[in-house]
Amino acid sequence: MAASALGGLMPAPPLAPVPWASPTRILLVRPGAAASSRLRFRVLATSTRNASSSSGLERFLNAVTSKGSVLWRSLGGAIGGDNHDKAKSGLAICIASLVIALSAVAPPLDAHAFVTAPPRKLQSDELATVQLFKLNTPSVVYITNLAARRDAFTLDVLEVPQGSGSGFVWDKEGHVVTNFHVIRGASDLRVTLADQSVYEADVVGFDEDKDVAVLHIDAPRDRLKPIPVGTSSDLLVGQKVYAIGNPFGLDHTLTTGVISGLRREISSAATGRPIQDVIQTDAAINPGNSGGPLLDSSGDLIGINTAIYSPSGASSGVGFSIPVDTVSGIVEQLIKYGRVTRPVLGITFAPEQSVEQLGVSGVLVLDAPPGGPAGKAGLRPTKRDGYGRLVLGDIITSINNQKISNGSDLYRVLDRCKVGDKITVEVLRGEETVKIPITLEPRA
Repeated sequence: MAASALGGLMPAPPLAPVPWASPTRILLVRPGAAASSRLRFRVLATSTRNASSSSGLERFLNAVTSKGSVLWRSLGGAIGGDNHDKAKSGLAICIASLVIALSAVAPPLDAHAFVTAPPRKLQSDELATVQLFKLNTPSVVYITNLAARRDAFTLDVLEVPQGSGSGFVWDKEGHVVTNFHVIRGASDLRVTLADQSVYEADVVGFDEDKDVAVLHIDAPRDRLKPIPVGTSSDLLVGQKVYAIGNPFGLDHTLTTGVISGLRREISSAATGRPIQDVIQTDAAINPGNSGGPLLDSSGDLIGINTAIYSPSGASSGVGFSIPVDTVSGIVEQLIKYGRVTRPVLGITFAPEQSVEQLGVSGVLVLDAPPGGPAGKAGLRPTKRDGYGRLVLGDIITSINNQKISNGSDLYRVLDRCKVGDKITVEVLRGEETVKIPITLEPRA
């Protein structure tokens, strides 16, 4: 406030709520701008207690203006001052009259409503969780799956969102990791970063068997914050975990829980092939969380949230994450080669129920193309004879002396092998047992 006729009035400090003698009564006065020789005030609230005497009003004004450091000096001690001019005394009396008049019609106010709440005090574990969320949120992205649809009336081709999910930044080159089922069937993909910038995404590669996909976006390096990658080999049941994702389209949602179990097995949503060593957690994972990171208490990536067990489709406290040790190897191959090189036998086998009806245990070979590893080695497929009768093919009972009871066992053994490995397959052919050497080849 500029100097006025009241004699060098200093700038008033910002108004702070000041409690009066009673904890439920308070006076708030905000100085206005000086105009000529008048000082204008806007009265927000008042109390009439102790305002009937000049000494009471003096104490009142002193309390409001931080013990009279500013306003009381500006008024020059007009109330009770014998040596001050009458103009100043008249001005103070007018102010007091206005305060008392307004207080008669104003409702009583609670002083606590004007008191600024003190900073919230958090426990050490809460502070750690808040810090973990702040540090890792910039690494988590929102993925929108767009599908091309033709309008039935105009025949125009439109891009319609058909799903969404989560993902995370893998490196500064713009690679983003997510689940394959998040991007399946997409004609176009869009990735939204934590700063709400949106980029078109290209598919680098995917592994349907393990439900992992890698995308690429052309984003500036300074906007990309890769997530810190940890390890899943030393996890323990009971340790805390944190899931960040976009459930139901609500971006950057944090849920917490513990590791409920280790070495679980789930089936790939795309191929039905088993995924081993899966992490089970009770951290809430809902539709839209798929592809998001599962973090340990240090903020390091330990898994990709991929599935839940729920009859209703919502979180039931049983969520599953693909371990980061499995993901890392797949992502490296996808970035380098665009696909995962995984060995195959080159067969098609019958459902487990069909084999159980035969009263045997193993994998029944339905087809073994001549150009595949099994066909080259001489495995016999199921076929019909000249009379139309069904002739069962070979039934695989073991590989490298490891018992094979169903398709999951077969995949489990192959996942531990590499392209070019030679394996010994034991089959039941009619009434006899035959051992056949086969050299594994990559998927065509």
